[in-house]
Amino acid sequence: MTPAQQHAHDAARFTELVESAGPGDWTRPSPVAGWTALDVVKHLVEWSRGFLRGAGIELPALDVAAGPAAAWKQHAAEIQAILDDPAGRVLSNPHTGDKPVDEAIDQFYTADVWMHTWDLAKALGREPDLGQDRCAAALAAMRPIEQLLRDSGQYGPAVPVADDASPQDQLMAFIGRDPTWRP
Repeated sequence: MTPAQQHAHDAARFTELVESAGPGDWTRPSPVAGWTALDVVKHLVEWSRGFLRGAGIELPALDVAAGPAAAWKQHAAEIQAILDDPAGRVLSNPHTGDKPVDEAIDQFYTADVWMHTWDLAKALGREPDLGQDRCAAALAAMRPIEQLLRDSGQYGPAVPVADDASPQDQLMAFIGRDPTWRP
């Protein structure tokens, strides 16, 4: 898939979860220690807007807490518009260097939406399915840079799982989530 197609797919799956949440669901705990379901959405909306400043893209702040579904849908549409017409923009970041904006969004943001779909689904009491093949591929790509990922502070310590655990459970455990977590 192109970066635009991948984002459209992953954002649509996340949107389904956001739209299914009732008002009382936003305070439910998530598998990310100290985060609620609302915090998962706020994270995806807020960090990416700061990240895009590296490409000279200024998106207005959104009040996620006031309307999580509306804010998420507006945010996802704004990101999709950038991906649909990247206009040769380059994102400059001291940690990642210079990358075409669509590649940077795909590599860092869309992948984050995909993985945090698991967190939001779990917080809402649903069983997520990130796709076993995609999970296996992501895990294979992450293992060689494990120390770099851990040093970034973005991932917790790996959680032990059985050798025969599913690729999704292995990936979630690798990034510091307990695959058996329940709200």
